[in-house]
Amino acid sequence: MKAYEIGAQDGISALTEVARPDPVAGPGEAVLKVRLVGLNNRDVQVIEGRYGAKKAAERVPTSEGVGEVVALGEGATGIAVGDRAVFAHFATWIDGAFAMSAFGHDVGITHDGWLAEYVKVPASALVRVPEGLSDEQAAPLASAAVTAWNAVVAVGQVKPGDLVLALGTGGVAIWTLQIAKAHGAQVAITSSSDEKLDLARKLGADFTVNYAEHPDWAAELLRQTGGRGADIIAETGGQGTLPLSINAAAANGRIVLIAVGSADGPLPNYGGIIGKNLVIKGITEGSRAMLAGLVDCIAANGIKPVIDRTFPFDEARDAYAYLKSGGHVGKVLIKLD
Repeated sequence: MKAYEIGAQDGISALTEVARPDPVAGPGEAVLKVRLVGLNNRDVQVIEGRYGAKKAAERVPTSEGVGEVVALGEGATGIAVGDRAVFAHFATWIDGAFAMSAFGHDVGITHDGWLAEYVKVPASALVRVPEGLSDEQAAPLASAAVTAWNAVVAVGQVKPGDLVLALGTGGVAIWTLQIAKAHGAQVAITSSSDEKLDLARKLGADFTVNYAEHPDWAAELLRQTGGRGADIIAETGGQGTLPLSINAAAANGRIVLIAVGSADGPLPNYGGIIGKNLVIKGITEGSRAMLAGLVDCIAANGIKPVIDRTFPFDEARDAYAYLKSGGHVGKVLIKLD
């Protein structure tokens, strides 16, 4: 099969196209023919050697996509050959609370990922894609989207009328917007680009703040909402934005820490945390059960992901470079023949 390996991890040029034996399904495993791959920021970090310790040079990267089941090993159940399927990149986190053991099978990190003609995974991780969903609707669900689901639904316990705040217009933020609107919530979103904020409004954002024009974007949001704070905040900015997120939160708000971002920044407003009775919780992606709930939500609400651009397989390096440039809004995909 055709595949890419991460090589020396000293830049995008290290991404190397190779020919490898097709994977064979062992007991309890499934092999999928890859149809469409989604890129995420961590994929760029991996190829540049910035995502923890360097990985095995022969590792096949990327952590989300959609494929068709073409082989099942002995004892594999719950899925059939010919089904389209997705899976969360922590392939052994099926349901329940997060455990550190999830890091032992991290697709694209500890195990080979989607950037190949075929990918092998435990069959128990698979979530069947309903007939009514296109590949474009399914491929971007298993990383940024399920992370947003974890933040908004699992941790945030969103309900109609809540105010949900998303920082920026990256993959997690846009999914936060779409998932929250599907649950009847109001959504606020920030960006330094008026063009991106206009897109967010078209997707249903109720409040938008340009943080280049309003460095104290929390104060501007409170001005727009008449003093109402956010019930749920998908905090993707890191330590540098956390103090303003605390200021922007409502009483009993849930601030969900998603990205490390910058390690530099002012100390949080501990008085605000205590005085507002806030919950601040870190999350790492999501379980198979969360992904199954997300797939059902996408199908029930006809949600269509924002796709910025799709690259052919042999232009994977260009796709990485385009994602790194930061000019995209929504997902960057790679399509296999």
